[in-house]
Amino acid sequence: MRNKVLWILFFGVLMAALDIAIVGPALPAIQQSFGVDERALPWVFNIYVLMNLIGTPLMAKLSDRYGRRLIYVIDIALFAAGSLTVMLAPAFSFVLIGRAIQGLGAGGIFPVASAVIGDTFPPEKRGSALGLIGAVFGLAFIVGPVIGGLLLMLSWHWIFAINLPIALALGIAAWGTLPAQRRHLEAPFDWVGMAILAVALASLAFGLNQVDTNDLLGSILSLAVWPFLLITAVLLPIFWRFEARAQDPIMRTSLLSTRQLRLASTIAFGAGLGEVAVVFLPLMAVAAFGVTESRASFMLLPLVFALFIGSPTAGRLLDRLGSRTVIIGGTALLAIGLFLLWLLGANLVAYYTATVFVGLGLSALLGAPIRYIMLNEVGADDRASAQAVATIFTSVGQLVGAALVGAVAASAGGGVDGYGMAYLVIGVVALMLTVLAFGLKSQSAEVATVKEMTSAA
Repeated sequence: MRNKVLWILFFGVLMAALDIAIVGPALPAIQQSFGVDERALPWVFNIYVLMNLIGTPLMAKLSDRYGRRLIYVIDIALFAAGSLTVMLAPAFSFVLIGRAIQGLGAGGIFPVASAVIGDTFPPEKRGSALGLIGAVFGLAFIVGPVIGGLLLMLSWHWIFAINLPIALALGIAAWGTLPAQRRHLEAPFDWVGMAILAVALASLAFGLNQVDTNDLLGSILSLAVWPFLLITAVLLPIFWRFEARAQDPIMRTSLLSTRQLRLASTIAFGAGLGEVAVVFLPLMAVAAFGVTESRASFMLLPLVFALFIGSPTAGRLLDRLGSRTVIIGGTALLAIGLFLLWLLGANLVAYYTATVFVGLGLSALLGAPIRYIMLNEVGADDRASAQAVATIFTSVGQLVGAALVGAVAASAGGGVDGYGMAYLVIGVVALMLTVLAFGLKSQSAEVATVKEMTSAA
């Protein structure tokens, strides 16, 4: 039964992950089909990211209240409805509406899936299960562009149409298999807290997306950036104080109340920074080796295979060694890879070696380990919400990292030297995370915490 649950979760997360990797090849066709300009086209991604960020805490909390099965199936249905809207879009505005619906549904799929693993698997098997789910993202970036290219031979509409039968099959299987327990609560849903958090996150994401890395200070001082960052800065403390008094808060303040949870959230933010480094690797390859952009993308395959192999391996090591050892190893490998790119990025062998180190490092941070900590540190009633916290911190790290890498590279003159300097900065952050990771609980302390949570339940 557990294996069936795991495969349903695996393919649900794969469906959502594929839609990130598969859409890229379709952008030129979508642009031509609707006649949109270069400024409007990125919103196909941006609106998805914005709604994904909002959907993560909303769907996670709903699943803690009303049960995993119901919300997981709703998330899949929303994703399918968004796909159908994009597929049938008569105008570009409908493409954006569909992508927004997709992002809202996808925002809940990964945290709810991680919470189901906590509900279904015993503590000694959670790491392996989470590792398998984490491997989905490596697989998605291997097969996504290939599937996208094949479907484009028919039409860009098929990239979204393919989601419909998959979502239907997954919805039926999930409804008949996933646990359906729900909490019986009289406290109303925290809609006010959700609204404050949604505005704060949307403002942060929009503001950071408008940062011009070629003119960092000038763009931050522009009306397209600073008002939105100010809104976030004002709303976050208001949100935190409101949540401390709410009957059933969208995000309990206790989710950051212990050292273990605060360290895990900080490392999740750093993992987001490291993940963004991958986005800029093709640009560095073009500058260093004079290859085409298409060839530079294929040069990421060693990194992707390292991520695909490393994620399940990290999951198995979690069950044997605990999160502290795995995360220390992951942050150290990430730092080594980034420092290699800084020192020897123009050397082809060093470049490939560095990307493998980066892939292995990220596999020990983005997949199972941080989510493993969150499952162990909170009770069953807050499992999905804790997963949402990890996702939010990672997403914010990605947003900050995109602005940071671009700004450092531009200030250092661009090219190999510019990106090398950016990787030096993120490498230093990874090294600091390695030091912080020594503050995480030992495996024996983690086991004691799990027993304490189990006995209290």
